[in-house]
Amino acid sequence: MKTLAALLIALMIWGLGLLAFTGRVDQSTPAPEPPTADGVVVLTGASNVRLEAATKLLEEGKGRRLLISGVNREATRDDVQTVTKAVKPIYDCCVDLGFSAANTVGNAIETSDWAKSKGYTSLIVVTADYHMPRSMLELKAAMPGVKLFPYPVKTDLNAHRWWKTSSSARRMIVEYCKYLAILGREAFLGLGPRT
Repeated sequence: MKTLAALLIALMIWGLGLLAFTGRVDQSTPAPEPPTADGVVVLTGASNVRLEAATKLLEEGKGRRLLISGVNREATRDDVQTVTKAVKPIYDCCVDLGFSAANTVGNAIETSDWAKSKGYTSLIVVTADYHMPRSMLELKAAMPGVKLFPYPVKTDLNAHRWWKTSSSARRMIVEYCKYLAILGREAFLGLGPRT
């Protein structure tokens, strides 16, 4: 009986956490105007909307350079420019393409290396609304000294009514579980000695 009660309590806590997570995602867009930072980084994904949003921030002078992290290795600079709809002179001078990241951990490592090489201490982070909480955890872990400003982009996932379709529910639950895994990892690593 105690085991069942503990399981039900754990399930209730998990469910309340999921509701808080989805509420956070729902409230994150439209993103507020970010402050000017040293650079802008966009994490690639299924939609081109985030690439366009990041390019617009660069063109508005919100950062000196833009890193597009996780670019498909088969894409050329011209391919990416077409997708971003960037003004050619700004694209040619100020956009860097990162081809090594294959996932969010890779994005964080690639972004950290780029920021270090440029001497940047502040970045605007552009990614999908549902992906932003986990991305911020990974990026903060990879570069604790860098100030990060989230700029989430609304996706086709209806975060307000995510349970209405099985694909939205699946995407939100999977993302929440990944987020919890990263939270757990960082909490565990925080128990060790500081280096």
